[in-house]
Amino acid sequence: MSGIPGALDAIPLIGLVFQLMGYLIENINPISATTVAVSVPIALAALCGVMCERSGVVNIGLEGIMLICAFVGWYASALVAGALGPEAPFPLFGATPALLIGVLAAIVAGMLVSLLHAWLSISARIDQIIGGTIINIGAAGITGYLYTLVSGQSLTGAGQFTPLGVPQEVATVPLVGWLLNAVLNQGPIGLTTIIIVIIFQIMLFRSRWGLRTRAAGEHPRAVETVGIDVIRLRYRNVVMSGALAALGGAWLSMEYGTQFQANMTNGRGFIGLAAMIVGRWSPVGAFGAALLFASATGLSLSITISPPSGDLGNVFSYIPSEFWDALPYIITIVILAGVVGRSIAPAADGQPYERESAS
Repeated sequence: MSGIPGALDAIPLIGLVFQLMGYLIENINPISATTVAVSVPIALAALCGVMCERSGVVNIGLEGIMLICAFVGWYASALVAGALGPEAPFPLFGATPALLIGVLAAIVAGMLVSLLHAWLSISARIDQIIGGTIINIGAAGITGYLYTLVSGQSLTGAGQFTPLGVPQEVATVPLVGWLLNAVLNQGPIGLTTIIIVIIFQIMLFRSRWGLRTRAAGEHPRAVETVGIDVIRLRYRNVVMSGALAALGGAWLSMEYGTQFQANMTNGRGFIGLAAMIVGRWSPVGAFGAALLFASATGLSLSITISPPSGDLGNVFSYIPSEFWDALPYIITIVILAGVVGRSIAPAADGQPYERESAS
């Protein structure tokens, strides 16, 4: 039996597949942990989109909201760190008052930008796709300009959150160790995202709020006839969704990295929209799609850090690094091409609602 793996390795193509499976199993701990981490901003953007579109409002501005919140969170935390001076981090997640205030500032900024989008979409009743595009373009220009202004300041920075981490004994438990390591070896925003997905799924399909939200996205006039204020409901949900996108921006500048960079969202908001569609406008489905899109990044990072040996390593050595950078977007396009026609959005999604006159 010991000769079977070697014999399979020698078979062209099949041998490469067998070697790839062996490589994935051998490196499942770092690949899975990286995949979950990279999926966090995509999942949060997707959840923001789910909350908006289930209410009947299209939100194309996820990229812009995340970018603004990444800048606001980083700058606020840097200002507080400079004012308070060096402080010992808390034992859990390496959190400091500056980082916590930065996250709070990012959430406030996300809700304010979402309030702008809600006003444009619900009250002004402009085309919602155009409104979101305005936010994206404006966010890229404003954050780039502001970052240029503040980059000359002597900001010390507030550092970053650290992963919770799991003991090696737990990470190596057969069958489930890799899963526990992937879930628990995350920072506070990453762990919060997983909790939000579970709570959001239950609330959307098992609560009065969820029933009203889904009804407002399907048949708002029927909802209005039973005494529910559709406009207020949509406002509330769009503003609340801004906090989700804000956490995605804060993750980029305070958990994944230590500082803001121009256009650091790098298309994650748009991939989040794709994850929302692939996940059929459900929180768990959107999170699963985010994991699928992020798996390409997890694999590419693993290959860069610990390249495989043998024939598989030789094959990968001929693949340019740009291919791995583009792979998440390629997967997004391929999956969307086969899913978009089969996924049905809420019936009133993107349609401005106007109350009938009393006369």
